[in-house]
Amino acid sequence: MADEPAENISGGASGGGRPAVFEPATAETRAERVVDQLGSRYWQKAYGGRAAFECLVRTILSQNTSDKASQPAHDALMERYGGSDLVATLAEAEQSMLAETISGAGLYNQKSEVIIAAATEIRAEFDDSEAFDEFVKTESPETVRGRLLEIHGVGPKTADCVLLFAGGRGGVFPVDTHVHRIARRMGLADPEADHEAVREALEAAVPPEKCGFGHTAMIQFGREYCTARKPACLDGPEACPLYGDCDRVGVDEITETVADPADTV
Repeated sequence: MADEPAENISGGASGGGRPAVFEPATAETRAERVVDQLGSRYWQKAYGGRAAFECLVRTILSQNTSDKASQPAHDALMERYGGSDLVATLAEAEQSMLAETISGAGLYNQKSEVIIAAATEIRAEFDDSEAFDEFVKTESPETVRGRLLEIHGVGPKTADCVLLFAGGRGGVFPVDTHVHRIARRMGLADPEADHEAVREALEAAVPPEKCGFGHTAMIQFGREYCTARKPACLDGPEACPLYGDCDRVGVDEITETVADPADTV
């Protein structure tokens, strides 16, 4: 089984969590079987334990960029601003200096403004990082998700990542571009489903304790096999380990062309 890649949004092996065992033969839905099969290729872990505000900042940095670019930006931010209370430090940060610090993540002016505004808002309501962490880890997922979505610049995927990686909440399946593409291509969600509809479909079909793992493993699968422009199945059934569980919506293996699943309806 491969090690979890350090650049993954989960924070790698030190990102918290506990081992979990998945058995494809006992899966009750096709989506669960897909997640279980990914377990034989990648890692099997349930998540949680990261500091909530740092996780929020890390996920904001990852928006519209790769982990390869956003991870160094996160490391630079923590080196300059990390301390006893990240919320207070970033609420008082000078925007141009923060932008310079995270410039490798792309959209750094916009992201620096979002991070400072989020820190200011969270400090006003929760006082410090510790209180915000307690809120994320103990309040109901619905309450936490709703409050996070009220913060400017925080969308559903960012809120769900905080719930998963900081709160350790079961039943949370964040949907990024990889998950959105793969779930519709495989036929695990409607071809025209938006990100929220894909999330709802996966969370309904995958047991709560497997959702976090499914999210991270599906991202890795999307990078290695089910890419946007040339999925592995175009090289033949044997090239993709999930070929037998995939509807290949939008993929024409004869003409070797690929379309967005929504364009096939």
